[in-house]
Amino acid sequence: MDRIGRVFFNKQPAGILKQSDTGFSFTYDRSYFASGTPLSFNLPLQEEPFKSNRLFPFFSNLATEGWLKRIQTRTQKIDETDTFGLILENGKDMAGAVTIIKENNDALQNQP
Repeated sequence: MDRIGRVFFNKQPAGILKQSDTGFSFTYDRSYFASGTPLSFNLPLQEEPFKSNRLFPFFSNLATEGWLKRIQTRTQKIDETDTFGLILENGKDMAGAVTIIKENNDALQNQP
């Protein structure tokens, strides 16, 4: 089953980050193009989805490290190697301007 996070920059919808059986993808929200500011040098503004076999470095670098990561993975029962899972569970409370909100897959599939 796909895992999906809605990405926000300064509380503005920025895009969708998704993990599927084939890897990861990030697609900018159309409304975000008006900002003119890409999230990262490696994720320039474009309509086509970015695709990768690994979580994009910009997003993986948002995950906690060290003792806080150990506490979060232990208390939330997340594998320490599951960086995307860690981000989805803790994305509402990240340092900086980026927030990632975990999506309910059933709700997304029922959207028009």
